[in-house]
Amino acid sequence: MTTYIHHRIACAPRRWREAADMLARNAAALAPTGGALYGLWRSQIGRPRDEVVAITAWSSAVTAGTAEALLLGTHEGIEAASSLAMHPTLRPHQATPPARQGNYAFRWFVTPEQHWEAFLALCAEGWPGFEAAYDSQVIGLWRCTQDRTGAAGADLLPPVPPGAIASLLLTRRPDLAMWERSKLPQGESETAVRDALSRRYDLCDWTVVCTTTLLTAADRADHARWA
Repeated sequence: MTTYIHHRIACAPRRWREAADMLARNAAALAPTGGALYGLWRSQIGRPRDEVVAITAWSSAVTAGTAEALLLGTHEGIEAASSLAMHPTLRPHQATPPARQGNYAFRWFVTPEQHWEAFLALCAEGWPGFEAAYDSQVIGLWRCTQDRTGAAGADLLPPVPPGAIASLLLTRRPDLAMWERSKLPQGESETAVRDALSRRYDLCDWTVVCTTTLLTAADRADHARWA
């Protein structure tokens, strides 16, 4: 099973672009140990301007600390980092990096273990209609492990109590206008999709979302000043 590591990287003021370029260059250092850069994102709404998010994918056994050290190297423009190991659930099936620019939402959940299978079933039920209606894609839903670096809470998750499961859902929409549109269903089929996805909130104990754009997009760069 591929292991994914979520990295949150706090950069020095006004140096997020420089840090992101360095992280992209460092991706070559991951390959000898079975790693690859899955993507780099910058804050759009909900996170500091000078923060970069990275996800790395590993075909070999790796710890969050090892992956973080290989990706970050030594760079004076990085002030702090936290990394969290994750395993894929319903998606992704393969570690093919996302390539299209858009509005990428990182949503974190903490769900009681007894509700986890029902949570997954609602995701599987709602995703096809969501993708068809809104020109959007579900990139992945990962189950978080206890392997992490950084101070408590640095990865946005609250303390996860025994008997609960933390997860990360990553979705792509074309833009922020579609983000709003997807929250306001039109017609019976869209309402059914929204109902299925909304029922997940009744199963979880905690959730939060922030939005980003893709620095490693192959089609176009995002030059908007979001924060």
